Amino acid sequence: RQRRVGQRGKQFQILKLRTMADRAEKRGLKVTASGDSRITTNGKWLRRTKVDELPQLFNVLRGEMSIVGPRPEVPESVAAYSSHQEQVLNARPGLTGPASLAFIHEERVLANHHNKEDFSLRTLMPLKLGLDLAYCERISLAQDVKLIFLTLARIFYTPKDVSKVELPTVKTSRPESTVASVPAAQPGLDISNARPQMKAN
Repeated sequence: RQRRVGQRGKQFQILKLRTMADRAEKRGLKVTASGDSRITTNGKWLRRTKVDELPQLFNVLRGEMSIVGPRPEVPESVAAYSSHQEQVLNARPGLTGPASLAFIHEERVLANHHNKEDFSLRTLMPLKLGLDLAYCERISLAQDVKLIFLTLARIFYTPKDVSKVELPTVKTSRPESTVASVPAAQPGLDISNARPQMKAN
């Protein structure tokens, strides 16, 4: 179990199947990359197939999460949000969403960077927040259904040439909003210099 920040800043215990060795949080980085020695043999399969996330259906039943929504982060990360980024907390967090889909292979991306925690905080986090903020401005049933099917497809199928995978553009109605389109974070794709591209109506 881990503490995460949910809707309106309320903290809750997110449920996951254990994929790492005992006391893993006491030794090593706060982020997890592919090849991390703390991940157990069974844990590798659970993480790759996202089966470790299934217990979060209980979080959904308890009203703490929804099927689709912004990915809940740990309190330490949320404490660093700007006032605009905090608006992502207006929505109930989800099992999947635009950012979760775009960075579904985030662990493989992190494995290619020396300073993994810094890259995660300074590069990946702003991109993920931007995608989730844009989603929150235009929540719809049709979009949620599409994200569910896209997530299932991404879990079971990873293109060989991941450099050609592009994420559909997410439009935002607010000029100050960050994001629109970013490349899918997949192994072999260098997004270290990626920046959100804003589109306003």
